[in-house]
Amino acid sequence: MKVGFIGLGNVGGKLSGSLLRNGTDLAVHDLDQSLVDTMCAKGARDGQTPAAMMQSCDVVITCLPSPAASAAVLAQMLPHVGPGKTWLEMSTTDAEEVKRIAAEVIAAGGAAVDCPVSGGCHRADTGNISIYAGCDRDSFERILPLLTRMGRRVLHTGPLGTASVLKVMTNYLATVNLLSLCEALTVMKASGMDLATTFEAISISSGTSFVHETESQLILSGSRDVNFTMDLVQKDIGLFQKLAENHNVPLEISPLIIDMMRDGQTRFGERAQSDRMIERLEEATGLEIRAAGFPQELIDEEPEEEGYEVRPAH
Repeated sequence: MKVGFIGLGNVGGKLSGSLLRNGTDLAVHDLDQSLVDTMCAKGARDGQTPAAMMQSCDVVITCLPSPAASAAVLAQMLPHVGPGKTWLEMSTTDAEEVKRIAAEVIAAGGAAVDCPVSGGCHRADTGNISIYAGCDRDSFERILPLLTRMGRRVLHTGPLGTASVLKVMTNYLATVNLLSLCEALTVMKASGMDLATTFEAISISSGTSFVHETESQLILSGSRDVNFTMDLVQKDIGLFQKLAENHNVPLEISPLIIDMMRDGQTRFGERAQSDRMIERLEEATGLEIRAAGFPQELIDEEPEEEGYEVRPAH
């Protein structure tokens, strides 16, 4: 199987690296030629253009920063879609837009799957990230061996678009976690608590979370660099808010965190790292939310293993 990968950014570069490390015949493309050159030095081929990649590859994967970027790339590829061609959308994007573009792919005789990932860049780098896949069952079984080269746990979420719906929900939850942790750590510091002890107290409690176990460490070390920028957070939580509005669900927390993230962007920059939200509270209180001994970057220490399908237990 010949595979093309378009979008070699923070996540895409790591997912494509896992494909290459696991023996995939891989062509790559990105607007930043230096990223393409880096992958080619590791054994990939320069795919040249999205159109050329759809012509030469069986599967083309996109991992791009916005729905508009994916639509632009698919417009170039669509004339070359036909039977035996599959498009995998690994971007975090709008479910309705995925379904719109996918309908064109399917009408041309190809197959389409939305398969965003969850778990952080450090786990994408080791092939231990989780992958959601929305598509018909036959398509899922065809592409499952490919997905297990990039991720540890793969969940078939149902029809096309369902993976994207679930993904924006998980990113909404992660953002709520991040902002609540910023407040919790600041209140503990103000209360005179040792922050290393606070970290451990949260870790062994009912209040712990994946976000705490990862991002709290980067907050406390002073790194504040989780490889996920505020503009991407805003895109994702905005998509979640749009889902709620489309289904007439009145939300209270969601609009608040959108406003909080917008304030963070005003203070620190549109593309500032999302962990810098702690600095809003540092500025407001004059406190320094740091502790010795925490890492400057996240490293996934779990050994890479072959991925597998996760099935709902109930």
